[in-house]
Amino acid sequence: MRVIRVDASTATVLLTEAPAPKVRDRQTGEIAKDAVTGEALMTVGVVYIDEGESSLMQVTLPESGVIEGLTVGAPVSLPGLVARPWESVFNGKERHGIAYRATAVAPGAFPMVQAG
Repeated sequence: MRVIRVDASTATVLLTEAPAPKVRDRQTGEIAKDAVTGEALMTVGVVYIDEGESSLMQVTLPESGVIEGLTVGAPVSLPGLVARPWESVFNGKERHGIAYRATAVAPGAFPMVQAG
């Protein structure tokens, strides 16, 4: 499926959920791994605010991409942020959505507001 780069340079991104291991199988507790590197994956919850609209998002990233100094409620940066549309059939029902992935999550800053 297509991968779409997300330009977050003008957005405010706030951490809403601390990094946690991404669980592949809820019954066994197996942690998800990157298909290419085999590295454990993590998820973070963020609110993405841009042009007056906001969205809650779960973002997947490699464990090595979790940078120290993260605080829930504080701004973060998500370098390499991409969106990947997905669809599947589960128990006969079609489901679809957008999966977000980044190379890291790091403490960020609020975007500068231009004086007008």
